[in-house]
Amino acid sequence: MAAGWPCYRRARPMFLLCVLLASFGTADSTAQVPLLIWSSHGSLPHVASSSAGHVTSSQQLASYLDSAFGSGVHTVLLFLQDKLSMDDFTVFAGVFGNKQDGAFQNLEALLRSSASSMTFPAVAWSPSTSTSTLLEELLGVSPVLVDGDNLSQVDLDASVNNLLIINLPYCTSLQKSCQEVLRDNDAMIAKVVRTMDDVNVPYTAVYTGAQPSRVISLPSVKRPAIGRSLLQAAVPVPVVKPPIVFNNESGNPCIMLWAQNLTIRVSPTEGWIDLTNNTASLAGSMCNATNSLLVLSYPSGFNLSFAMSQRFYPVSARNWFTLDWVRLQSSNGTASFMGTRALSAPAEYSFRCGMLSSFRNALLVPNSTEDSVADWRFNFIDFQIQGFSLVNGTNFSYASDCAGFFTPGIWMGLLTSLLLLTIFVYGLHMIMQLNTMDRFDDPKGPSISVPQSE
Repeated sequence: MAAGWPCYRRARPMFLLCVLLASFGTADSTAQVPLLIWSSHGSLPHVASSSAGHVTSSQQLASYLDSAFGSGVHTVLLFLQDKLSMDDFTVFAGVFGNKQDGAFQNLEALLRSSASSMTFPAVAWSPSTSTSTLLEELLGVSPVLVDGDNLSQVDLDASVNNLLIINLPYCTSLQKSCQEVLRDNDAMIAKVVRTMDDVNVPYTAVYTGAQPSRVISLPSVKRPAIGRSLLQAAVPVPVVKPPIVFNNESGNPCIMLWAQNLTIRVSPTEGWIDLTNNTASLAGSMCNATNSLLVLSYPSGFNLSFAMSQRFYPVSARNWFTLDWVRLQSSNGTASFMGTRALSAPAEYSFRCGMLSSFRNALLVPNSTEDSVADWRFNFIDFQIQGFSLVNGTNFSYASDCAGFFTPGIWMGLLTSLLLLTIFVYGLHMIMQLNTMDRFDDPKGPSISVPQSE
């Protein structure tokens, strides 16, 4: 069941549910009116469904009406309400509350019992175009404004086209609520249809608004599809770049690296250089059971090298690998950065760090003494690397993060709690040391003298 252009009844004739579901996809509209069509004979033409949130343009509506009324003889009943919006159906149709109090019970019954019906939840509205004008041009007749109470007195010739317009009021009366006005309009629609059945004249009815009753003013912002659009329209999947994988001589992956951002700086005046989306050559890389070296050679002349090694530690009874150093090379020199103990993980794990840099909370210490490379910096965001125990070339193993358990925030909380606990224990100890006096001064008796020693 389409939520935009159009929503039509087939096996399940609950048009209000169709309209209600369709209304959730039209939140970006500015001026729209719903349009309902049903016929007492034959079948209305169907159109291909579209994704939720589609607004039927004036050209699309004109094309559909042309296919429906372009040939043959038709008697069209246009129920033109002063104002109408999707909110009128969702608020006053009684879908969420008592259906007996709904304002569109007759309309729902007519759509259910009609030979064919279609619903356009959102038709673009503008003051220059109107449904009555489109129908007048298609049928080639002048519209006749009739009163629903006196329709039986109108002489209709079923052999020619007829366009009858029945105007319906909106919530402008102070004596009646909106629901009462819409319920009266619903009763008028049912009365007109019964009159047409009594005179045995086939008809096609159209119910819409002369203008929207509510206009939603929202900025046109492209947003990802949500809700029912996931079932109807393909949602673009964010493109995630694959990791860098180096295969050994047997063709099996042995080194894998991924980073959201790889930036370097070789001069304070030139600024940072982003190497993230540049294609790098892996020439010079190698791997074996104990050592791995990943060399990224970029066309811009920069080389990034990552050296890793693994060894067995008897204390933990397992192999651990460490990121020993990172080397940055260019035509102007070479800068090496040695890894600290924090750059380690079990050999069957990968190593991950949210930010790996050489200047801020540095886990890699500069090892270059030349003045020409003293200002060289690098900064890796969401960095992950694995040099051993790779099972396949698509996924990393379980990651060991560089963030320690006792972060500065945790230490601050522990120290603050310890200070408060100390104050509490000290105060409790002082209270417990308080003793009552064993003698009291009697004002009627002799006063107590306390000798003082000099």
